[in-house]
Amino acid sequence: MTQKPSTVPSFDELLSSAERSALHLEMRDTYAVKEEAQERRLWESGRWTPADGQKALASWMNLVASTTARGVVVRRARIVSEPVTSYVRYEHALTPLNIEAGESVRWLARRRAIGIPLPAADFWLIDERVVRFNHFSGEGEAVEPEMSHAADVVALCSSAFETVWSRAVPHEKYAIS
Repeated sequence: MTQKPSTVPSFDELLSSAERSALHLEMRDTYAVKEEAQERRLWESGRWTPADGQKALASWMNLVASTTARGVVVRRARIVSEPVTSYVRYEHALTPLNIEAGESVRWLARRRAIGIPLPAADFWLIDERVVRFNHFSGEGEAVEPEMSHAADVVALCSSAFETVWSRAVPHEKYAIS
């Protein structure tokens, strides 16, 4: 069963519903999320500081911190092309803030992902019961999300995430060159 975009819960609602785990798989090399535009321009200019990142990500960091405080494990895995894009460099620079909030983050070079059955879109998997797919345009702009409770879809996403996680490198060991 797939939910229409108008009924897909917000990230606050989604993470608030998690009891055990919230797993996020990202597979794009660039995103054009409107909420990040100003901070990204600041980062590209070389004037960005971690304090700027904390300010920009404050609501996300609070949400993750409150989620992990309830005992929910939040893990994020990123599949990236190498050499990495400017956007991935930006993500890498911000990742310590995700970790500070309570996420565990790993990186997997796309060439090491060969052979892993992957869904066609980035996703969040909550408690191995529901998947929220994050769809993006070809230019990386967020478009309507989608939810699925279908057992086969949940199983695919769970297997994909765990396989990626097992092959991926922890953030602190993933060097961007």
